[in-house]
Amino acid sequence: YGVASIGGRYSVLSKFGLVPAAAMGLDVKRLLETVRPMQRACGADVPPAENPGVQLGIAMGIAATRFGRDKVTIIASPGIADLGAWLEQLLAESTGKNGRGLIPLADEPLATPERYGKDRFFAYLELEGQHDPSQRQAMATLEQAGHPVARISVKDIWHIGQEFFRWEFGTAVAGSILGINPFDQPDVQAAKDKTNEVLASGVEPDVSPAGSADELFAQANEGDYVCIQAFVNPTAANEEKVLALAARAREATGCVVTHGFGPRYLHSTGQLHKGGPPTGLYLQVVDDTGDELQIPGKPFGFGKLIRAQAAGDFASLQERGRRVARIRLEDV
Repeated sequence: YGVASIGGRYSVLSKFGLVPAAAMGLDVKRLLETVRPMQRACGADVPPAENPGVQLGIAMGIAATRFGRDKVTIIASPGIADLGAWLEQLLAESTGKNGRGLIPLADEPLATPERYGKDRFFAYLELEGQHDPSQRQAMATLEQAGHPVARISVKDIWHIGQEFFRWEFGTAVAGSILGINPFDQPDVQAAKDKTNEVLASGVEPDVSPAGSADELFAQANEGDYVCIQAFVNPTAANEEKVLALAARAREATGCVVTHGFGPRYLHSTGQLHKGGPPTGLYLQVVDDTGDELQIPGKPFGFGKLIRAQAAGDFASLQERGRRVARIRLEDV
């Protein structure tokens, strides 16, 4: 299970600098060696009170189902900050179905306790010897204010494999509490089917503006979240615009705000958007995809594929009765 996950999410290992191409086999072996103690600690014969995977899963599951704290906010030391994106995919894709789910968010700027609603559950992963004092202080302040904080200490960069296993195990436990199957992704395939329908029609995908950001934000209720879905070139300049839009959404609604560049998020948090709780407000951002670059063996290029994915996802959200709008990047 752990090996499959590590292989499937190799990019995370690359970002951490764990897998130089020249020594990939040796480094993966070393990584797996550090996983074994966590695998053993999560064994079926280990009592729940002593089982780290069970403890994490119960905490997330009970916080969501009993107390409405379904927004899992991930705070990680700078040296392992990229783990947040992996956890975001794991939690959203695994639990977002049957109208339920954990709504993860990473890379959110830290704020003071009064800026957070009662729908938050914080997970703080601290890299030993390399912690950020401001993060540690912020977590202490949040705890004092009554927010739940799960603290996890990561011994060193090689122990990141233990977190892969702990969180996979914990997500499965949380899924059991939520009453869903954490091992399928039915709505990811549905979005792919919609994209294929658009492409097969031979008609130019419709990505014209629909509604406005302000109209969408005005529909926000307590416990909702805003998701900004940017089908634009992920340049540094465009990321600044998306982050500015996220800040504007946070100020206008007081809700949790997530964001991602399409089509990457379609295969991660996209499952949550269509199959999870109906508490999301989805703002799709599009722009001119530029000159067409042909895809070998296909009657369309990459630009049309991106536009079809945007149109397909928009249609999938509408079919499920989600609150959704589309704007152009130049209007941000």
